[in-house]
Amino acid sequence: MRRPQSMWSLETLGRVRLSKYFFMRPFLYSEIGSFHQIPNIPDDPNLAIAAGQGLCQNLLDPLVQTFGVINLRSGLRSEAVNGFGNENALNCASNANDAAGHIWDRRDADGRMGACVSLVIPWFADQYDRGRHWHDLAWWIHDHLPYSELRFFPKLCAFNLTWNEVPKREIRGWIGGNSVLIRAGEDPVEPLNQREKRYADFPPFRGCPPPVPPGGFVVPH
Repeated sequence: MRRPQSMWSLETLGRVRLSKYFFMRPFLYSEIGSFHQIPNIPDDPNLAIAAGQGLCQNLLDPLVQTFGVINLRSGLRSEAVNGFGNENALNCASNANDAAGHIWDRRDADGRMGACVSLVIPWFADQYDRGRHWHDLAWWIHDHLPYSELRFFPKLCAFNLTWNEVPKREIRGWIGGNSVLIRAGEDPVEPLNQREKRYADFPPFRGCPPPVPPGGFVVPH
């Protein structure tokens, strides 16, 4: 698929199905892009689609199947949008650091494909508002999903969730200060039986959606 050159071709990109539950369109919305009138369109749609499929099929679909509705906060960013956000202190990392993160259509420094999304799980946000610790959700994700990076934030217990071809398995949080729960390549400090007690009341894990159709989901031309 070529980079969209018209509203109609952008609409076609939005129709691309990434997984059982997700199409591309919601990930293309950007508050920075909308407010500052910067098109949030990937330069390499095919790479963005492939990275988005990895994110949605491996991480987001199981979250939906387990917790129900999830709220997407920030998904794909074009290099123009992300670069503007970084230069103007709008909570965006540099383009180099966000490659294979929010910039889905750019590989990281090691040549690996990846994608990041910021999201809120309402089921957990309600409990977080009543004082539940963010570590409970962080460890549940660590023990159930093939994530690469997790970054937790104070408002609504929103978090950045990153998928990568070669996952780092790293968790950081900015809730009550800047903390590192687990670094890439490390083993968890808390043993598994202790972690399981944290999320014993979570819904049963449902991580096996119906298989992807033979040949994958159809990508419109």
